[in-house]
Amino acid sequence: MTPPAPAGAGEVGGASDGGAREGQSSPTLTALAEAHGVATEYSSFASERVRVPATTLRAVLTAMGVAAADDDQAATSLAEAEARPWRRLVPGSTVVRAGAGEVELHVADGNDVEVVLVLEDGSIRPLSIPEQQPVARTVDGRTRWRVRVPIPADVPLGWHSLQARQYGADADVLDSGAVIVTPHRLLLPPADPARRAWGLMAQLYSVRSRRSWGLGDFTDLADLAAVAGEAGADYLLINPVHAAEVTTPIEPSPYLPSSRRFLAPLYIRPELIPEAAYLSDDARTQLDLLREQAAATNEDANRIDRDAVWKAKREALELVHEVELSPARRSQLAAFARREGTALADFALWCAVQEHEVEAGRRLPDGVAIDDPAVSELREELRDRIAFHVWLQWIVDVQLSDAASAARAAGMRIGIMHDLAVGVSTVGSDAWSMHDLYAPGVVVGAPPDMYNQQGQSWNQPPWLPARLAESAYAPLRDMVRTLLRHAGALRIDHILGFFRLWWIPDGLGPGEGTYVRYDHEAMIGVLALEAQRAGAVIIGEDLGLVEPWVRDYLADRGILGTSVLWFESDGDGSPLAPERYRRDVLATVNTHDLPPTAGYLKGEHVDLRSRLGLLTRSVDDERRDFERERDRMLAELRSRGLIDERATEQDIVEALHVFLAASPSRLLGVSLVDAVGERRVQNQPGTDDEYPNWQVPLADADGDVVLLDDLANSPRFRSLVGAVERSLRGS
Repeated sequence: MTPPAPAGAGEVGGASDGGAREGQSSPTLTALAEAHGVATEYSSFASERVRVPATTLRAVLTAMGVAAADDDQAATSLAEAEARPWRRLVPGSTVVRAGAGEVELHVADGNDVEVVLVLEDGSIRPLSIPEQQPVARTVDGRTRWRVRVPIPADVPLGWHSLQARQYGADADVLDSGAVIVTPHRLLLPPADPARRAWGLMAQLYSVRSRRSWGLGDFTDLADLAAVAGEAGADYLLINPVHAAEVTTPIEPSPYLPSSRRFLAPLYIRPELIPEAAYLSDDARTQLDLLREQAAATNEDANRIDRDAVWKAKREALELVHEVELSPARRSQLAAFARREGTALADFALWCAVQEHEVEAGRRLPDGVAIDDPAVSELREELRDRIAFHVWLQWIVDVQLSDAASAARAAGMRIGIMHDLAVGVSTVGSDAWSMHDLYAPGVVVGAPPDMYNQQGQSWNQPPWLPARLAESAYAPLRDMVRTLLRHAGALRIDHILGFFRLWWIPDGLGPGEGTYVRYDHEAMIGVLALEAQRAGAVIIGEDLGLVEPWVRDYLADRGILGTSVLWFESDGDGSPLAPERYRRDVLATVNTHDLPPTAGYLKGEHVDLRSRLGLLTRSVDDERRDFERERDRMLAELRSRGLIDERATEQDIVEALHVFLAASPSRLLGVSLVDAVGERRVQNQPGTDDEYPNWQVPLADADGDVVLLDDLANSPRFRSLVGAVERSLRGS
């Protein structure tokens, strides 16, 4: 389904004769790579056809556990890849759409087979095997027959199990595999112009109130949802709130979490935990002092200090945890722990082990996994601390639930919209407790593009496609369930990762990797199943190098795409008329990887990348191109009567949002930074310590901090959201 290279496209990486010249792959290595979903060539953002060097292919295959050091190994591995599915009676998992689909069995010659489907509710459905054209293959000296078993059209959506018994010439063989029945298409938000939805987009940690602990939390989320809902917003999109480290330093990027399944206790408001009311006088005084110390930074507009916030909150949370739970609360905690099961116990173990090792002035050696005997001993030794971290996850869940309730009470039709990060830290909980699912020796990122001309490395280990399928996609399911439990929508950052990911072997630069393909039909199916059960909207961030068929596929499944005004252009480079935007998208003026609109209009993204040495072209050329782009947009606004020559910065920002509202897009997003006049970007891709990514507090055009308490009465906020509301409601 990958489209061909554009006509006349150039080629990078060597001759096209397929020979095994230095740096090029042999036909055997190429076939092996393709058998495992590893791209041997791809189209760059400049429409050049790039051939992937053999060294990259071998490194990626090695990370998959596939021997490919030379052509002899590659040939053996290729034969193994072709034979492996035939050795198993039932595949580990099969994902089908409702009303269609089948499971492929592989039955040894001379045997019969009986098949039943065990439904999610425990009921059993015997399955019949229709007459079919026989297909056989000799594997390990034995003939095996492919048998296709249709899944009946009336099997409900859900997580089922197909169980097969092979009998006859051989001893009985029993095998089973997951059968996941998914919806064809999700329901979308109404497209009626009178009911189009808009929402506010915010980096939660940056939005503080006078009651915050130096960082926006889930209580602030509830208040922000109330403010937005009263202004007419139907949703509130926030940054990922996945769990980070529990020891300092804490990774500031919400897109580089420790775990995507569990949540960050950093967002707890300690004094609102019911048990805080029963602290002793001394403990309450200590908690108030800790809050006062952390809150002293609420009006600091320069930088968010997560380490200081967590140090104060953790001490306060330890005080509250000492208060005995009532029988009802104890029962609720136990029910939460049962529901989350082994995964929660393993996450809490990781948290406790990290604290234990830091206190001892060391870290666990590389290669010491969760199933190591030494870790088993720590599980017993640290049981009290493990219980503390289980309790923290319960408290986080409760306070997030309260925020979701506040959004609904404010009249939001969608409510809280969470954001799912692409992956996790190489040294985090998920990579440790589920190490068998992750590829060693590689990280994911992005190839060079127009905005990141050196490519990007995100320092995240990728899921192994084959292992994910063998796990019946349970890690994906559980992750999505957690986020949708208290949300009405989920944004998937870089949804291309459900189709293919850019793998970068250790020791190579970001531009020296290649794409690895995933089973998008299975992964999108699992996502759609969990979203339908939660009644949630799904938005896929489909910016950048995304093949057109991917967008068409997502639209067919009822998953919204993403449009950013500055990235939408006509064939001649002029702004795309909003009437020509895609309907099934979340449309916004900007994104968190660009400066707020006020800063973008000044060319801050060009100046910042120049200062940080991220440009591969001259700064004059970059600025010239940007100014041409901006001036074309301003001319378009003037032609529509949205601004005149006297327009102020605020006038232009509002006009851009009114321009966007003329699109047919189902959802519109308004960045909170645009509503207060902020100029600083939250994240500059391609940087680490060079820029304070994800640490910029919310401030106004003058650089003064904006507190949540004052937001509803802010003239600039009221003016922008009022303009959007009027544009969408036609009043």
